[in-house]
Amino acid sequence: MDLEERIDRLESIEQIRQLVARYALCIDTRDLEGLVGLFVDDVSVGRFGTGRAALAESFRQGLEPLGLTILLVGTHVIDLVDTQHASGEVYCTGEIDRDGELLRQAILYRDTYRRDDQIWHFVRRTHLLWYSAPMGVDPRHLPPADWPRGHVGRGTLPEAFPTYREFHGIEGSEKEI
Repeated sequence: MDLEERIDRLESIEQIRQLVARYALCIDTRDLEGLVGLFVDDVSVGRFGTGRAALAESFRQGLEPLGLTILLVGTHVIDLVDTQHASGEVYCTGEIDRDGELLRQAILYRDTYRRDDQIWHFVRRTHLLWYSAPMGVDPRHLPPADWPRGHVGRGTLPEAFPTYREFHGIEGSEKEI
């Protein structure tokens, strides 16, 4: 490989890593517009059809029963197939409020990526689960921590994200980020 090919390879790997990180942030903040923009225009969404509008509806339905989500991505192996295609596997742990119960999940995402107009997107993202289990102490029911003065208790997230409030129909928050 010449220097230009090596640089392109490194830039591709970093762009794919950022794609995965942005996915987690968009899920947690309920930024559906940002989320569907991470996928190819012609994304296949099973029973919902194809395209980003179908994907947005799929995500809306999937996220609707969830409250707080915190996705933390870790191990990420990326295999570049060629200059326009790649695959990857991503480890993720999540804290997820489902039906009022806080769950801890260990997730593996199996991804397919494609580069269109020099930008990497998801073609497909398969969510595989190692486990999902209830957590011990539910921090959502603690009194406010009043960070940084207090260290134990409820924080201001996710309600401080404007996209999260809009998604759930929550009126403004005194502290926004």
